[in-house]
Amino acid sequence: MVWQKAKTGKSPGYHNYTNEDMKRVNWCINKGIKIAVIPNKTKWQVEINLNKTIHLDSKTYEAKEATEKMYEYYKYYYNKLNTNNKG
Repeated sequence: MVWQKAKTGKSPGYHNYTNEDMKRVNWCINKGIKIAVIPNKTKWQVEINLNKTIHLDSKTYEAKEATEKMYEYYKYYYNKLNTNNKG
């Protein structure tokens, strides 16, 4: 019998990300932009860390919506700030 620690906390679940999503996430993290999904009672909130200044999305979301919103924010900041991405 194997002993396992009881699971604690909660998870927003898994988001099927694309290669484009990962490109934007990597670019943002390298520029000091980090976005996370954090629990807020029974729902989830999106936390945006812009060069160590933390902002919270005022809305709360269900788990799947929150992870989708997180990737939307990564896309937003990538498109807004990446000068190499301008056509």
